[in-house]
Amino acid sequence: MNTHPTAIISDSAKIAKGVEVGPYTVIGENVEIGTGCVIDSHVVINGPTRIGENNHIYQFCSIGDDPQDKKYRGESTRLEIGDANTIREFCTISRGTLQGDGTTRIGNDNWIMAYVHIAHDCVIGSHCIFANNATLAGHVRVGDWTIFGGFTGAHQFCRIGAHAFLGMYAAINQDVPAYTMIGGQPTAPKGINSEGLKRRGFSGDQIRNIRNAYKIVYRSGAKLSKAIKDLESMVAEQPEIEIFVDSLKSSERGIIR
Repeated sequence: MNTHPTAIISDSAKIAKGVEVGPYTVIGENVEIGTGCVIDSHVVINGPTRIGENNHIYQFCSIGDDPQDKKYRGESTRLEIGDANTIREFCTISRGTLQGDGTTRIGNDNWIMAYVHIAHDCVIGSHCIFANNATLAGHVRVGDWTIFGGFTGAHQFCRIGAHAFLGMYAAINQDVPAYTMIGGQPTAPKGINSEGLKRRGFSGDQIRNIRNAYKIVYRSGAKLSKAIKDLESMVAEQPEIEIFVDSLKSSERGIIR
């Protein structure tokens, strides 16, 4: 471990070999940090928090502090961060609450830009991008490969499906199905994230099938229950639409339309 002499590290913290800790950083009790991590200057990490391997946390971040929830009464809750995440300047990521399952979770290989806030009990997948000042309220769930534009905000308990694209300043107060692109004022669906899917190796046929599934939900005029039933019959031959169907079926706040 390469630790600057001005850093303050709790005796109960478990810091793996090869971790770099910058000047004036504070690492509190019950924090675990895996090998290969770089923690820059003036970072505060409180626990219980587990951070995996090869993460880079830039200066002035607050990681694993108490949830910003008035119901919180000092209970022992957790933050778990996976591997290979980049967390840029001034980000705030809170631990969970007992009203959730007690844990905020972030997956692997996420790119989290400056001033992003991830609130208590959020569950973030892997390979996501959060542009500057994106803000998630409590209990938000985000699927893999999702992109948040700058200054986007998600209401508590919203679900954003995998491969979704949320345009700058989007205000999300209902669930966003997988593959869906939203934006504008007021925020509305704009089609599928076809460019993102091309970059991730989806074939032309797969993208066409996903676009057709989107049209059945958003442009056919059918009730959502009927659209879901029709799409379910197509999954066997078009497996790529399964996560789109699942995101529709699991919605609890209703989908953005």
